[in-house]
Amino acid sequence: MYLPTPLTKIICGLIIGFLATGCQQEPEKLKQKPNVVFILVDDLGLVDLSITGSSYYETPNIDKLAKEGMIFTQGYAASRVCSPSRASIMTGKFTARHGITDWIGAASGEAWRSHHRHDKLLPAMYVHTLPAKDVTIAEAMKEKGYKTFFAGKWHLGSEGSYPEDHGFQINKGGWDKGSPMGGYFSPWDNPKLPNRVKGENLTMRLGNETADFIKQHKDSTFFAFLSFYAVHGPIQTTHKKWEKYRDKAQNKGLGESGYKMENVLPIRIVQDNPIYAGLVESMDDAVGVVLDAIKNAGLEDNTIVVFTSDNGGVASGDSFSTSNLPLRGGKGYQWEGGIREPYFIKVPWLKNGGSESDFPVIGTDFYPTILDLANIDLKPEQHMDGISLRPLLEGKQIVVDRPLFWHYPHYGNQGGEPSSIIRRNEWKLIHYWEDDREELYHLPSDTAEQTNVILEHPKIATALSKELKAWLSEVGARFAEKDPEYDQKLAKERRNKIINEMWLRLERERLNVLSEDFEPNADWWGSKVTND
Repeated sequence: MYLPTPLTKIICGLIIGFLATGCQQEPEKLKQKPNVVFILVDDLGLVDLSITGSSYYETPNIDKLAKEGMIFTQGYAASRVCSPSRASIMTGKFTARHGITDWIGAASGEAWRSHHRHDKLLPAMYVHTLPAKDVTIAEAMKEKGYKTFFAGKWHLGSEGSYPEDHGFQINKGGWDKGSPMGGYFSPWDNPKLPNRVKGENLTMRLGNETADFIKQHKDSTFFAFLSFYAVHGPIQTTHKKWEKYRDKAQNKGLGESGYKMENVLPIRIVQDNPIYAGLVESMDDAVGVVLDAIKNAGLEDNTIVVFTSDNGGVASGDSFSTSNLPLRGGKGYQWEGGIREPYFIKVPWLKNGGSESDFPVIGTDFYPTILDLANIDLKPEQHMDGISLRPLLEGKQIVVDRPLFWHYPHYGNQGGEPSSIIRRNEWKLIHYWEDDREELYHLPSDTAEQTNVILEHPKIATALSKELKAWLSEVGARFAEKDPEYDQKLAKERRNKIINEMWLRLERERLNVLSEDFEPNADWWGSKVTND
């Protein structure tokens, strides 16, 4: 029998230690730097995925991606609406700092009166173009030799401020519009994405464009940003997918009501919209195409994949698509349903698949994290509101005690109110600008934000309020102003109409979409010319 000597034990131990260490390091000789694929979904809520709690929507490809990387259970978007959140991902700055505080194109100042909302405030003015002075994440990657690619929704400025003006060498579909003009089936109206085949699915087209880019550049180093128009309204799907999810909803049993009244608008309280479910599945199908392209190109071991959304699911306003329960609110709202997101990062050589982190993270953290993982020098003067999450991905701790800030001096379309937010550790304070009232929530014990504990914790509330206002002053935040033409009587009439008419109409529409004879139009938004 062979018995190892002390010397051979030492040598074997060193070899095993070296191999174990190597498993936690970047793959050698494959590439000097890893590839990066960033997947951003529009208006996807935290619980709009199977892996994050939905029993209605089916997302096997995204679920698999999440299980292969780290799941950040306290992941946030930098805003409750799209353009500000996207600008924060691109710049690494909070919204009040870069100045894009509402979706680009939203009315502000006196122009807000044209909506006949009869609100107390006139929304603040805001920046309408991604600032050219900022070095975007794409520009930072391009500087280091990365081939940069963008597909899908941009919504960060008009001509002169398109993806190709901010570091992306290839642009497929990114322009000033924030929704799928012309719908989800070709022919669509997008000068940056020519129509090819009548009835082609827009979401799958963007997935295929990204997959083609990966195949064509497998021998280079690339940064690919796939920014779906899905699952933004107007929501559309094929007859086949609608039928699948109509049957699924019927089999689960339909609740008597699909809505309840929130502060301003009715809000959806159940996930049972088969049109939206089909749109979510199509988006997941397209994610699968991209993941397959990475694998088939032999790049799976050297490609970082990021997945997130720009704001919460649309529960009020727009298409009233989904429910974010148990989180309160949704897109446009100041509560967790408006800003908590799916937030996954897969770094294949770290072998941390299925791990979770409850450290609060936000969209501004992607910029420094990606640079750090690619061994590119950080740009702290640029991504000043983000931190690298690399330590967490490596199984270590981040000890920095930092607050997170949100600033939305607008009303929006979904029922949210002009307000600013600070989260520090387990506490979240919301300051409302209509009347300067405040709400304080202890998130670990009240994720649904049902109990305002400001009277029980006045010292914490006072400290957070002072910190929030000091930060807003420091960054030069803009604020809404009182509307001297505000008419309380007209505002009350509008609210009564919402309760007595809109709410009932939404309930009827919900049941109609779930009925067996539902037909939006003869060709199902143009999808029937191709196979489902």
